[in-house]
Formats: sequence, structure tokens, C-alpha cells
Amino acid sequence: MNADGSAGVAVAATVGVRAGFLLPLALVMLGIGLVLTGIAVALIVRGANGTRPPQAGGIAPPDGGLPAPTVEASPVAAPASLPTHPRAVSPVALDARLDEPLSRWLWLVKWFLAIPHVIVLGFLWIAFSVVSVFAFFAILVTGRYPRGLFDFNLGVLRWTWRVSYYASSGGLGTDRYPPFSLDDEPDYPARLDIAYPGRLSRGLVLVKWWLLAIPHYLIVGLLVGGGSWAWTWARDTDGNGRLNILSGGLLGLLVLVAGLSLLFAGHYPRALFDLVAGLNRWVYRVIAYAALMTDVYPPFQLDEGGAEVPQGLPGPPPPPTLPPPVADDAVRPTGPTRVS
Repeated sequence: MNADGSAGVAVAATVGVRAGFLLPLALVMLGIGLVLTGIAVALIVRGANGTRPPQAGGIAPPDGGLPAPTVEASPVAAPASLPTHPRAVSPVALDARLDEPLSRWLWLVKWFLAIPHVIVLGFLWIAFSVVSVFAFFAILVTGRYPRGLFDFNLGVLRWTWRVSYYASSGGLGTDRYPPFSLDDEPDYPARLDIAYPGRLSRGLVLVKWWLLAIPHYLIVGLLVGGGSWAWTWARDTDGNGRLNILSGGLLGLLVLVAGLSLLFAGHYPRALFDLVAGLNRWVYRVIAYAALMTDVYPPFQLDEGGAEVPQGLPGPPPPPTLPPPVADDAVRPTGPTRVS
């Protein structure tokens, strides 16, 4: 400080360190990271593929290898106290067919090929929101969803589901390019249908799309986080704004694992496909409910599998019952009758 205690003393200091080992250390760490990444990918693919059950009857596998040995079925049956949970009754029917064989590498560029669809869907979803507002007031006054508006919004959801199934969190389950259409495409491996409601509750329309659907919004947010964007604004030490784009989600992670399995193993794990289809079924049930297209509350149930099972159909026939065994002394050989 100055002798008289006044301010004005300024000190500027620069400290630097020269370390020649930083570049080799960085290269070594990079190599270790690549090795660990390769091991992690191999473990993910192996875990996703699982162990394929051998085919009975000596049938040759689809890859042309040697036929698998015949494996006898286990005589132990599943306990009757653990029945399979039936599928939920829902007006939303989502179908997905695994369109094999699938390309190993095409999924890497599908997002680019789907850009025209994304552009069109951006405008369609704006119209979807406007139509939903008109439908809100129509239901509030008349108790009905105008059929023309319903068909348009259903077409937007169908188009979205086809593009999602082809290129993103829908599952990457087909290599067929989705059509530019709002109509149902029966020959496409991804289909969606929602039963048209005859009457809708005027009171529920006020609360179901925001209040009643909050629990499902939290779940869907975890599922489709990979397909949504979370925007946060922060400022650094210099006062400059910085925009962070955050993404994540269970569906995106599962579809990534499926893509890695296709890339390295050439196989889409069937169990993984069923899980992804079930999660997407949950998501579209919530979308249909929040878009006022049904009054049926989305069930908290994961209905796995690509095919939608129609309700009300009879189940599989019961196994045939065998007659009870006959005792040895109950059957006696009868010889010829002698007549005297």
C-alpha cells in the first residue's frame, strides 16, 4: 500500500507451467477411452441379443448353418397361480411389424432421409394444435368431436408414428420409406388407429388434458426424452448467454441399443423390439387422451409386442384332457363262448 494509506497499488502477475507430458498423456487417455467404448458396445450388443433358444425338430436356422439339435420340452408346467396379465382395453390400436431383414447401417442415416417428413410434420403439428383448440370448444358445447377434425388429427398421428418407426424412437423396425399420407396404409409395417367416440364428456374436457394426465406426462417425459428438447438459458462469467440443449430418455436409449445390435450383430433382438413397441403404445395412448380424442383413461400397463390384440376374441383352446387310466383288473380277456 502507499505510505499515506491511499489506494492505487496494482499488481499484475502471470504464472505459467510448461509440461511436455500432457500431449502423450492425452493420447494415452484417448486410447483407453476408445478401448473401453468398444468393450461397452460389445457388451451392450451381447446383452441385447441374449441367448437364442435352439429350434426343435432339426430345422435349419435362417442363416443357413447346421440344424439345431432337437430339445425335448420340459415336463414342468407354469403354475396356474401366475396367469398372464390380459391386455388393457383401449380405443388406441398401435401395430408394429418387424420388417426383417434390416440393413446394418441404414439406421445411421435414416434421420437425414426423414428430413422432408420432419419439415411437413412441423406444419401439420401446428395445424394439429389449432384443430385441437376448435375440438375443445366443440366438445364443450355439443359433447362430440367433429368427425372431420378427428380424422385429420388421427392422420397426423398416423404419419408421425410411421416416421418415428422408420427413423427414430419408434423402433427402427423397417427400412421402407414412409409414405407422405394422412390415410391409413394397410401394407406399411407401422399402423395406428383410434376408435371414433360417439359421445365425449363435457366436464372431462376441462381437466383431462392437463390435470388428470399429469401422472402420465411425468412417465412419458422419461420415455420420450430422447425425442424432445429441454431448453435452458445460462450466463457465463463474461455475461454472455449460453443455450443448452438437453436430451435423454429410455426409448432413445433402447433404440440406440437396437441400432448397435443391427450394426455389429446384424440382428434386432426380439425382446427389445417388443419392449420398444409397448412403450410407444403407452405414449400414443396418452397422446390420444390428452388430445381429447377419447375419454378412456390411459392404463398404467405395458402391453408389449408389435401386434395389437383385438379385445373380445376367444383365447387359445384349452389342452385336450386325457381319459383316466383304467386299472389292470378292470379289463379281462374274453375267450370264445362254448355252447353245450
